[in-house]
This record gives sequence, structure tokens and C-alpha cells, in this order.
Amino acid sequence: MKTLFLLLGVILIAFVVVQLFAMKGQRNIETYPYEVEKKYDLFEIRNYKATLFTTVKLATKKYKESSSKGFSLLAGYIFGNNKRNEKIAMTSPVAMTIEDSVTMMFMVPKKFKKETLPQPNQLQIEFKEEPAKTVAAIAFDGWANDEKIEKYKEKLKAALDAEGITYTNRFYFLGYNAPYEVFNRKNEVIVELKGEALDLLKTTN
Repeated sequence: MKTLFLLLGVILIAFVVVQLFAMKGQRNIETYPYEVEKKYDLFEIRNYKATLFTTVKLATKKYKESSSKGFSLLAGYIFGNNKRNEKIAMTSPVAMTIEDSVTMMFMVPKKFKKETLPQPNQLQIEFKEEPAKTVAAIAFDGWANDEKIEKYKEKLKAALDAEGITYTNRFYFLGYNAPYEVFNRKNEVIVELKGEALDLLKTTN
């Protein structure tokens, strides 16, 4: 019995250490830069700056399959599986398009330009410059899955419709935590807004 309690104690200590390390890492990680334009009860309007991403397009829209495969490929690239065997710092959040075929995206640290990045060993990995954009964002906690992502996508659409804010069909899922992080998990669904919505926001601010 003492051995069992000792083993459980060791496991608990290891769990706490991992969670503390993860929370510290989140505070120091480089993030996708944006400014909040306006806050509503269920969502907020943000302006994102033009940003470079490493991307991989996947043949499935299932969250579990696409996130696992996409993360493995992109994480391999930044952890040194590239032409220079160079490690690149992890950034946050991991972004995924919400379409029939998913594209997963890792933000490139701002010290790099497209021309200075090491070339990937995997042909399916590409570099893409995302232009500056205005989006609406809704947040949810816990672990993400297809049902939750769809639920909050629909909640965001309904909230935007209620406010008369027009939006495109370009929806994204943003995940901010590593799979082993248990506490303070954060996820978001965002959608790019249409030009007329942007004009309306300018006149109301």
C-alpha cells in the first residue's frame, strides 16, 4: 500500500510540474498579433496584422485526424526536419481552416522572412503570407472536437446576424494549448468580415 501511495505521489508531482512548465511556456510564446476593435457579449472584433505562416493542406475535414496529421508534419518541420536541420520556435495559436479540406497553419516567428526560412523536407509544407484582416472571434474552453467547433461556429454566425454584421465563408479554428495542457485551455472560432461590415464598424466607432 505504501508503494502505491508513493507511486501516486510521484505521478501527481510529475503532473503538476508538467502543467506549471506548460503555463510558463504559454506566457513566453510568440503569438499572432492583433488589436481588439470592439467587444460584444459573445464575441469581439479584431484587426490582425499581415503575418507569415507555414502551412499544410490535408485531405480530411475531421478535426482529430487533420489536427494530428497536420501538427505532426508542421511540428517536425520546426523541430529540425528541414534542409538546414534548423529549429524554429513554436508560436501560438495553431490555426486551421474550417473547410471541406483543412489547412493547418503555424505562425512564423517575426524574425524570419519567407526568403530566410529553411526549406522543408516535406513537399506538402508551404509558406503563406496571410494579409491583414478584420475578423469576429468567439472563444470556448476545454478540448476541441468537431461538435464543439461546429457549435461555436453557429453561435458566432447567429450573434453576427443579430448585430447585422456581414461575414465571409472563411472560418478558422484557433487552438492555444498543447494536448497535454489541462488547465486554462483556450480555443476560438474566427471568421473574416465583409467590406460593408468594416465600413459600418468605422462609422460606429
